Amino acid sequence: MSNAAPRRRRDPEARRREIVAAAAELIVEVGVEALTHRMIATRADVPLGATTQYFATLDDLRAEALQCLVAEVDQRLDGIRLTIAERGAGAAVLTELIVDGLSDAHALEADRAVVTAAVHDPTLRTLARRWTDRMVEFLAETHGTARATAATVFIDGILWHSQIHAEPLAAATIESALADLLGEEPRPTSD
Repeated sequence: MSNAAPRRRRDPEARRREIVAAAAELIVEVGVEALTHRMIATRADVPLGATTQYFATLDDLRAEALQCLVAEVDQRLDGIRLTIAERGAGAAVLTELIVDGLSDAHALEADRAVVTAAVHDPTLRTLARRWTDRMVEFLAETHGTARATAATVFIDGILWHSQIHAEPLAAATIESALADLLGEEPRPTSD
């Protein structure tokens, strides 16, 4: 009787998902341009040849990893849509969502990685615009397209601001600016 451990069954689809997940993690950490087969294989704990076995080119692997990151963005957007449907699309609700979102470092980095990649690769711009397009859609139902677009651009700016400043914008500042952009009366402050 042999004491050897049983051989692990090969699961090509699981290995493929592990490679994509590793590539997505690395895109968030180092950016799209720095990504290499070797880095991905090391992170996924697979042989180097596995990355080329499952993906014809590094570009194909990058594209699938970016799509994975966009799926994460879509999932967060679904939560935002539900909150807006339940509580409305006012400045106070949007500010709460923004402040909560700013505490999710992975989400911020994933969004930054997708948008940065799209700046350099026009074929990725549709993916990068997905968040903006959906936010405008959610907000336009209540505020009209022009105000929804202005508010969404401001929210984008807040997200980028958080990437280069140690301290995020104060919630009161965000809410006041959103109220102005959305044409709402600002809530009284407790001075």
